[in-house]
Amino acid sequence: METPTSLHPAVFFDRDGTLMHEVHYCGDPAKVVAIPGASAALQRLRERGYRIIIITNQSGIGRGYFTVAQFEAVQAELLRQLAPAHVDASYYCPDHADQTSARRKPSPAMIFEAEKDHSLDLARSFFIGDAASDIQCGKAAGVRTLLVGTGYGQRDADCQPDFKAADVVEAVEQILSQPS
Repeated sequence: METPTSLHPAVFFDRDGTLMHEVHYCGDPAKVVAIPGASAALQRLRERGYRIIIITNQSGIGRGYFTVAQFEAVQAELLRQLAPAHVDASYYCPDHADQTSARRKPSPAMIFEAEKDHSLDLARSFFIGDAASDIQCGKAAGVRTLLVGTGYGQRDADCQPDFKAADVVEAVEQILSQPS
């Protein structure tokens, strides 16, 4: 069993609209454009000891819009664009939005899976996303939440996050300014 001092804080990130520009059901790596400054922001988190985890719903797979292989190609391109920043892990839910799903955000299941896989301290962790489901997911897992104005952030502005930010870079600055 991990001792409290061996647990790591994490920042969980939604992918589409948060780390990369929103592309409706993106299955084409050529359409991936990382949010400017995201790579440097992730590097700053790493330097402060945060684990970086992507938590993303990918209902385009369940809807038949793209395959798991296409999702993986998009993911690989995003990770290439975010380099040299290191993402510790990515968790995705391929289920259709109309399907009953234990993992699909706003369920915190993917966060709890990451917590176990990476020895995370959720009490010292954050979730950055652009949608109400991201904020609900983070709150259900007991992490502090930040809503970014990119992606669907303007549409979901009233979802009551702990903090709001213009984009992922500003969100990371807010996290780094919090007392440890």
